[in-house]
Amino acid sequence: MRSKIMIGLAVLIFGALNYGIYEKQEIIEKGEVVLLELAPVDPRSLMQGDYMSLRYAIERSEAVNAQKADQKKRGYMVIKTDENNVAQFLRFHADEDLQAGERLLRFHKEYNRVTIVPDSFLFQEGHAKHYENAKYGVFKFDENDKRLLVGLANEDRKTIVVSDPEL
Repeated sequence: MRSKIMIGLAVLIFGALNYGIYEKQEIIEKGEVVLLELAPVDPRSLMQGDYMSLRYAIERSEAVNAQKADQKKRGYMVIKTDENNVAQFLRFHADEDLQAGERLLRFHKEYNRVTIVPDSFLFQEGHAKHYENAKYGVFKFDENDKRLLVGLANEDRKTIVVSDPEL
């Protein structure tokens, strides 16, 4: 009896894990691209091993700073993309209906600072030099505003692809 329960639980766990993977693959394949401008930071302080710490310009914008004092510790901000798919902050979400083209972006507030996660980008060892001049975080959003950071983009808004295997 115990072995049947253990097998049943294992099947449920693996099923849930595989569904999570399937959901993320769907976002990557079918999601809408939204770029978040990265805030200027000294690249030497960004690189720590095989990841880059990220800060987004939207977190530091005057509009966000003017409204952040009234915000809860966690919530959503409403963004809309411009003609180049770069996200612009509109307002903090207060459970109102969204207008056409508006999306929700989750944030949290620590030490009176608004932070958007993920706040780091992992990459293969030895590839740091390719990403140190990145200007945008490339996100994919699904229709329910679930999002994934899928890469970084350069100043021309082109996703940085490292194709040289001999680094």
